[in-house]
Amino acid sequence: MGRIMGNPKARVETPDQEAAEWHERLGARSVTTETIREFFDWRKSPANADAYRRVELIWTESRKLAGRPEITEALNDAMSRRLRKTSEDRSTRRLLGLAALGAAAALVIGGWTWWQGRSTFTTGVGEQWVVQLADGSSVRLDTDSRMRVRFSDGQRLVDLERGQAMFSVAHDGQRPFVVAAGDARVTAIGTVFDVQRQGSGVSVTLVSGAVDVTRLSGPERPLRLAAGQEARVTPAGTASRSVDLPTATSWTEGRIVFRDTPMNEAVAEVNRYLTAKVVLEAKDLATVPVNGVFKTGDRDAFVAAASGVFGLEPSAGPDGSIRLSERGK
Repeated sequence: MGRIMGNPKARVETPDQEAAEWHERLGARSVTTETIREFFDWRKSPANADAYRRVELIWTESRKLAGRPEITEALNDAMSRRLRKTSEDRSTRRLLGLAALGAAAALVIGGWTWWQGRSTFTTGVGEQWVVQLADGSSVRLDTDSRMRVRFSDGQRLVDLERGQAMFSVAHDGQRPFVVAAGDARVTAIGTVFDVQRQGSGVSVTLVSGAVDVTRLSGPERPLRLAAGQEARVTPAGTASRSVDLPTATSWTEGRIVFRDTPMNEAVAEVNRYLTAKVVLEAKDLATVPVNGVFKTGDRDAFVAAASGVFGLEPSAGPDGSIRLSERGK
């Protein structure tokens, strides 16, 4: 991210300034897999890694300042002046703003939440949150998901009790990062991967780095994944395949991508983000392939597309659901 612009005020940003910018980018509601890769490349530099740890420390230590009137005053002043400041001091203001924002009461801003000693994190239907863990790792928790965090001196353990999460793991060779999800165990050192629980099965998709996937109830050895591979753990065993990463991780950008997805699976995926569900009553179309891109939570767009393409008749159910039936039946 360091750069020189062609103007009289050109400058090169310091690692601390870049770290503050990365901290802000990773806390956005939508973070692409490409952004995550860029962050890990940037953090390979020891100076950058140290700078990012310092930014995280500012947030952690700033909790001790909560309630002090001078901090509240600084926060209010910074917020009121932010639109009048020039771009030249924008990065410096980010660093100072971290401390002020950290002292604010909630520490839950724009989909970003901090550990603060908590051990359990839950999202409601339609919600996504980014959780910053104490070791510097971050977790993007998808809709209707729940995880429990248990760190010790020898291991970093996260139980994904339901739902889906994208893990960006801070490197620590002395403490493996382990995600437990049903019958599956995923072990990483420093990498980016996605885990989803689906009924009795678990899917693990590797974005970068390497992970070992183990089925606890089976005799097989751990399966080592490479970037772009997905492991599926079921009661029948463990299998891997190559996947299209932008499609597999599109939920982190607020999108659902279907590529020859059976209709019943597409409906189930859309419903993960809805309280008022879509009900497929046209059972003969359950396995018909569906293609398209939809925003998470946009029920109307999916219903309109499915009705138009497959000749379905939508009707309102008594519980607020939308039922899709074949026309004339």
